[in-house]
Amino acid sequence: MQTLFAYDQCIEANNTLAQDLINERFAPDLNSMEVQDKALLKEKRKEALEKYIQRFEAKQVKESEDPLINKVVDEALKLYETSSKKDFNFLRKNLVVEVEKINNRYFEVLGLLLAFVEAAKTDKKENHAHFINNNFLNALKNDASLQSLLLKSNATWEHDRLLVQGWFRDVIKSDKVYSDYIKETAVDDVSQKNVIKHIIRKLILGDTVINDHFMEINIRWAEDHDIVKSLADKTLKSFDVVKGTFQLQKLSMDWEDDLLFMNTLFEKTTQIEQANKDLIANNTKNWEVDRLPLTDRIILEMAITELINFPAIPVKVSINEYIELTKHYSTPKSAKFVNGILDVIAKELVASGAVRKSGRGLIDNK
Repeated sequence: MQTLFAYDQCIEANNTLAQDLINERFAPDLNSMEVQDKALLKEKRKEALEKYIQRFEAKQVKESEDPLINKVVDEALKLYETSSKKDFNFLRKNLVVEVEKINNRYFEVLGLLLAFVEAAKTDKKENHAHFINNNFLNALKNDASLQSLLLKSNATWEHDRLLVQGWFRDVIKSDKVYSDYIKETAVDDVSQKNVIKHIIRKLILGDTVINDHFMEINIRWAEDHDIVKSLADKTLKSFDVVKGTFQLQKLSMDWEDDLLFMNTLFEKTTQIEQANKDLIANNTKNWEVDRLPLTDRIILEMAITELINFPAIPVKVSINEYIELTKHYSTPKSAKFVNGILDVIAKELVASGAVRKSGRGLIDNK
C-alpha cells in the first residue's frame, strides 16, 4: 500500500513536470532580441495543455494545425511516460528490497544480544557472568548458520562498538530486571530465558534509545517493529535447553509464492481498468465525503485487484484484510466506509463473473 501510495505521488509529480515542460516551451524568450507575441504564445500554450490532458486521459484527440504544438505535446507525454516507467521499476524493485530488510533487522536484534555479551566482558565494575554464560546466548554464538547470516547481513555490530557499549551502560546495566538477574546466586533455565525475553521486548524493542535508533535508520520501522519482535520472540521460544539449539525464523514460509503475490498485486493495481475505477466512483458518490482520501482509494483499488486476480483467496478474507489495513493507515471513519463499499463492490464483481473463486472451500465464492 505504501509503495502504491508513493507511485501515485510519482504519477502526479510526473504529470506536473510534463505540463511544466509545455509552459516552458511556450513562454516568452526573455533573451531574444525579437518582439515576443505573448498573446499568441499564451493561446498556443493553452491549446497544447488541453491536448496533452486529453491524451493523458486516453481520449481521442484531433491533432493541432500547428506542428509545434503537436511536437511539444509529444515531448511532454514522452517525458511523463519515461519518468513514470522509471519510477515504476524502481518502486517495484524497492518493494522487495524493503521486505527483505525486515530479515536484516531481525538478525540485527540477535546480533545485538551477542554484541552486549562482548560489552559485558569488558566491564570490570560488575560481575556479568550470568549474562555472559546465558545458555540461549551461547547457543546463538555457537550456531554456524546464524553467524554466517550475521556476517552476510552486516548485523554483527562490529562497526558500532562504542554505540553498543553506550547502550549496554545506559540501558542494559541500569535496568532493574537485568541488575537483579546478574546479582542472583544461581540462575535456572527459566530465569535465563526470561531475562533475554525482557531485554528483547523492553530494552531493545521497547521505549528506549535503542528502538529510536532502529526508527532512525528505517523509515518503515513502525510497520517492521512488530514483525521483528515476533520473529525474535519465536526464536527464543524455540530454544531447546537440553540440546542447546534453536530455530531461526523465516519471514515467509514460501518466499517465491509471496514474491509473486507482491509483484502481481503491485503491477495489477497500477494497471487497474477504468471500469473498476468507475465501480469505485459509482459506489462512493452517495457517501458524505467531498473527496475520497488517496489512502482509501488505493486500498479499494488493491482490494478489487486482489478479488479479481487471486482466485484462491476467499472474498471475505480479502475484505477483512483491507479493512484492517484501513484501520491502521486511514481516518477513523474509513474502516466502516471501506467495509461498506467493498461489500457492495464484491457482490457486483461476483455477480458479473469478474470474480471467480476456485479451490477447497471456495466453491460458493463466499
